[in-house]
Amino acid sequence: MAVQSGKDLLIKLDQTGDGNFQTIAGLRATRISFNAETVDVTSLESEGGWRELLAGAGVRSATISGSGVFRDAATDERARAIFFNSEVPDFQVIVPGFGVVEGPFQLTSLEYAGNYNGEATYELSLASAGVLTFTAL
Repeated sequence: MAVQSGKDLLIKLDQTGDGNFQTIAGLRATRISFNAETVDVTSLESEGGWRELLAGAGVRSATISGSGVFRDAATDERARAIFFNSEVPDFQVIVPGFGVVEGPFQLTSLEYAGNYNGEATYELSLASAGVLTFTAL
């Protein structure tokens, strides 16, 4: 994977449930993390006393986080509605030179901040809430 611009990592939201994804406006920093829990099946018979893991077992998950400034009333309002209505809409994350991850996510954290002599900012965190698909770029 060649060097990529950080601004090309996009978090998109299905605004209306029709599969039309729109970039969440004002994001300055974004991050996606993939996780897989392990299932330890080590026993007294494990060769050399080495740990053994059960392939294909365990829970897989993904988390997304982002922070930015307010720029678009529609996506700001939609994020608030998702959180307060406990919705689990589809999101899309575009990782340049890697691929597109898509599926349902729950908005688990929504934070607002501002300094007296600065812009109002927000941070959000999302947790996968179902099957995710991956499409290579």
